[in-house]
Amino acid sequence: MNEPLKSLRILAVDDNKTNLHVLQVFLKKQGHQVLLAENGEEAVQKFEAERPDMVLLDIMMPVMDGFEAARRIRVLAQDLWVPIIFLSALNRDENLLEGLESGGDDYLTKPINFIVLEAKLRSMQKSLALQAQSVESLNRLQAISDSVLEAIITIDTTATVIACNLATERLFGWTADELIGQNVKVLMAEPYHSEHDAYVQRYVDGGPRRIIGTEREVIGRRRDGNLFPAELAVSEIRLDNNRLFIGVIRDISERKAAEATLRENARQLQVYYDQTESEQQLAIRLIEKQMHRRGLQDPSLRYAVIAAQHFSGDVVAAVRSPEGRFYALLADATGHGLAAAISVLPVLSVFYRMSAQNLPVQELIREFNQQLRESMPIGRFVAATVVCLDPASKSGEIWVGGTPSALLIDRWGRKEAEFPSTQLPLGIMDAIDTQATTFTWQKESQLLLYSDGLIEATAQDGLQFGTEGILASVAHTTPGQRFDAVSTALAKHLGDELAADDVSLMVIDCP
Repeated sequence: MNEPLKSLRILAVDDNKTNLHVLQVFLKKQGHQVLLAENGEEAVQKFEAERPDMVLLDIMMPVMDGFEAARRIRVLAQDLWVPIIFLSALNRDENLLEGLESGGDDYLTKPINFIVLEAKLRSMQKSLALQAQSVESLNRLQAISDSVLEAIITIDTTATVIACNLATERLFGWTADELIGQNVKVLMAEPYHSEHDAYVQRYVDGGPRRIIGTEREVIGRRRDGNLFPAELAVSEIRLDNNRLFIGVIRDISERKAAEATLRENARQLQVYYDQTESEQQLAIRLIEKQMHRRGLQDPSLRYAVIAAQHFSGDVVAAVRSPEGRFYALLADATGHGLAAAISVLPVLSVFYRMSAQNLPVQELIREFNQQLRESMPIGRFVAATVVCLDPASKSGEIWVGGTPSALLIDRWGRKEAEFPSTQLPLGIMDAIDTQATTFTWQKESQLLLYSDGLIEATAQDGLQFGTEGILASVAHTTPGQRFDAVSTALAKHLGDELAADDVSLMVIDCP
């Protein structure tokens, strides 16, 4: 049975506080500990002080950008591999290349696809687990042997082996007695095997120092003929007027295998990301075409929809009929994300088609319910508030099913009337009460429509925003101030917290 992956300490860096909060919530939901920084300089300081396991790093930041921060973090990390994933809206090839050259391991463009980010995190977790296992194994073997793990081989100026340690026996399969006296090239693969004697002789005769004092990758050959990747470092000493060369050889098979696995994981992730991104972009274009209609630009309307995920299950719509009636819809589909957004598309299509026919609200409600019953699976439904305002008669109709009460606010910011939900959400039952409530208004009155995500928005102390928060924010305000007043009050209420559900708000001027 595979052991569960260990949670990580992740440093998230972004100068946009909203982005940081979104990342923080996501990472905590994945079970990770999160450190936050708002610029590159702060990120380097946090890294040096806290030593996180991984870094999610924005590029364009004040004080110090992400590229410079990555370079400094790499220096601080030294030999320990700490994954750095760049998160940026910049997606040109040169940005990706510069990110990798500055020490980045991966790159994810904004807006962040959290499915892909989760996959990348799991891949990095596995790689870090491999690294941790390697370090643990190394420490264990060092404790057992109480000596150097690497093969240490000493040769003379004729390339003859004159000494080796026990690690050499384990690595190459030769005993010390068998190996001492042989030419060291017996441990080398071609072309090094054939060229080594000439190379040693050139150096002994005064040739350039090409590998002395440096470390490089080579291919070693075991006694049984099997080849393996290794790192070789060579130094020279003089002992009793004899020139000796000491080679330290480390088997890097596991590291190479881990690197190959990481590259393959990265390749698979890129393929998955490309496919997902294409599908997401198509879905976005289709949904935006349905949602962003000209009626939402009506001067009598101000609105906001804030998604808890990439897609919002809340939608708003507005249109004027040819006869001048103003229709508005606020709908909240079951769940969040793409599935919720798709659920409400049938309602949008019917809304715009039937509003153009100047039909009463009850006709719209009947058709909404029928369309949802025919198209949606069991368990999916849509709560909605539908309004029709007739400037000619200065009267309106409103139907509320499953959404919070709509509020009619007078010119002084006081509650003039409240329209509670008296019906079930659309799509649950075949037969529903479609009768709308009629109402009139005073001069400069406004209608406030909102989803439950607004009133259920919860602060750090557990207190919900509530209808009381709405009424308090609009009290003693002018009509032109109310939309901003509610938005500001909500932001102050949440503080550093994020709304757990989609939030939508419509403020409609009554003619």
